[in-house]
Amino acid sequence: MYMKKIFFIFLVSLISFHATAQDSSRLRISLITCTPGEELYATFGHSALRVIDSNAVTDIIYNYGTFDFNDPEFYSKFIKGKLLYCLSIESIDDFLYSYQLEDRGVREQVLNLTGAEKQAIRQALLENLKEENRWYKYDFVLDNCTTRLRDIILKYKHPVTHLPAVMPVNYTFRNAIHFYLDKNKKYWSKLGIDLLLGSGMDKQMTVSQQEFLPDNLMIAFDSAGSEKMVQYSRILYTQQQPIAGKAGITPLLCFTLLLLLFILFQFLKLRKVLRVADFTLFFVVGLLGMLLVFMWWGTDHIMTKANYNLLWALPMHTFFAFTICKQQCWIKIYFLLVAILMCLVLLSWNIMPQQLNMALIPIVILLAYRSIAIYKNFGYGKQDD
Repeated sequence: MYMKKIFFIFLVSLISFHATAQDSSRLRISLITCTPGEELYATFGHSALRVIDSNAVTDIIYNYGTFDFNDPEFYSKFIKGKLLYCLSIESIDDFLYSYQLEDRGVREQVLNLTGAEKQAIRQALLENLKEENRWYKYDFVLDNCTTRLRDIILKYKHPVTHLPAVMPVNYTFRNAIHFYLDKNKKYWSKLGIDLLLGSGMDKQMTVSQQEFLPDNLMIAFDSAGSEKMVQYSRILYTQQQPIAGKAGITPLLCFTLLLLLFILFQFLKLRKVLRVADFTLFFVVGLLGMLLVFMWWGTDHIMTKANYNLLWALPMHTFFAFTICKQQCWIKIYFLLVAILMCLVLLSWNIMPQQLNMALIPIVILLAYRSIAIYKNFGYGKQDD
């Protein structure tokens, strides 16, 4: 196996030498793009750089998608947006083996670079590999394992290369990630992402921002036109089985059934059941609102700010859930205002600066319906027939 590897590197080096006699670097640099996987963290694919050095007889993968899962504060840092990712290296054999185990396709694009450009990129990677440089604050759409590679390549590629757009001009970050989530039938993951990520995700992407996704950067390199970025490409591993997403019961169906269940409770006049159900509904929605406030103000995540889900997930519900059986005027006014607000949210659903998940419509209707019921009956007193 080792001899085969040496022979392969020697052969590639020989071909490269004849193709570009002026290139004495004896380096080959490739963009590696991996297909999406089953798990949520793998849904959007992955990118890495492969550097073959024929002089040193090395074949190394540079990966900006590494983090320390053994950090005792891992979950705390992850939630607060303070988790650091780093540049790491591994052999091509180990890299391919891990993706073969996950049955994820791997494509290689050998980059069209001069000897000086290759040396500059390799030197930049080695500099970034130093302990004081290798860590960075990861951002899913603005600074990730794919954008880092793109920035290094384009920084040392001369003349300046302008990559083409690969998505429709009006596409937003949310549109882009919805494409992958819908394709893999990850509807509950889509709901969670839509709940947590605010209106920043609904801004139209610039051409360079489209390249936060591995597939987009790969396609952009292939489509660079006269500014040829790729010498040739090949498949290192072919995915054996396509991802078969399991939709199960969707959020829209689940929440619609919940709405119908509340209507059934009201129709059957199950007062005690409704009290518990209303308390649970408003308390849980209030807790969600508190979480969204925390993600906005208490974390470093850029895309969790300015979240319009707070128009219906009101944090005050957590307190008012304990008052639904009381008969004070200020409680009645609160639930009347909530009902009006929910109606306004529904009317403006398609014109908000943020795209809200369609599965939440039954929840907003339910909040309006139960708020009207509580207001009309002034709690669960004698007037509750």
